[in-house]
Amino acid sequence: MSSDQLSFEVKNLDFYYGTFKALIDININIKSRAVTALIGPSGCGKSTFLRCLNRMNDTIPGASVEGQILLEGEDIYAPGVDLTDLRKRVGMVFQKPNPFSKSIFDNVAFGPRVQGLVNSKKDLGELVEKSLVNAALWDEVKDNLDDDALGLSLGEQQRLCIARVLAVEPDVILMDEPASALDPIATGKIEELIASLKENYTIVIVTHNMQQAARVSDETGLFWLGELIEFSPTEKMFTVPEKKLTEDYITGRMG
Repeated sequence: MSSDQLSFEVKNLDFYYGTFKALIDININIKSRAVTALIGPSGCGKSTFLRCLNRMNDTIPGASVEGQILLEGEDIYAPGVDLTDLRKRVGMVFQKPNPFSKSIFDNVAFGPRVQGLVNSKKDLGELVEKSLVNAALWDEVKDNLDDDALGLSLGEQQRLCIARVLAVEPDVILMDEPASALDPIATGKIEELIASLKENYTIVIVTHNMQQAARVSDETGLFWLGELIEFSPTEKMFTVPEKKLTEDYITGRMG
């Protein structure tokens, strides 16, 4: 596959918390405009790997990285990389919704204002509307944009956080178990949203829910004790996995 079809190329990645090696020789290519799911038991390295992709682990004392992560061919761990720009290009949606205690409008407008992405109030309003439309939330909030975001339901708050990421026009959206705190109906809306967003964005999602991985992703990677055990098209992994450990995990015999 040519590199212009890849968002990330991860080469021989090792990650350490102090002396503890949390990720061991990870090699994976993540396709552009597709959904890649990362599965595996708790503590196996999924979220650690996800946070390597926009260097959020940099804030952890004693954390260190060896190997390469290329984003569209450029090493994100090279000296002089602008972390603000990287995290604009590679946005993050967390497990628990984390809207600011501000209005719905100001939550979505926050990033564009800080980063100077718009020149007028009209442009900002249009960008906020576009982001809320793309996050499948506009119809529910368009008449209440001045209301406190913390008054929304958990599912609405999570879609607001997705809109907040979309507003800074990223290339990649990382999602760390984005539906684990939500009820089944809200979860379904998030999954529908993921399916529509992949037309324009690369999405990497960590999930404990294997049915969810099977529903939403194009490719799936199984992490186990810091190693990437298997990585393949999702349908193949869930029907004819190559490794016995993968089969045992998917069928519930392990993990």
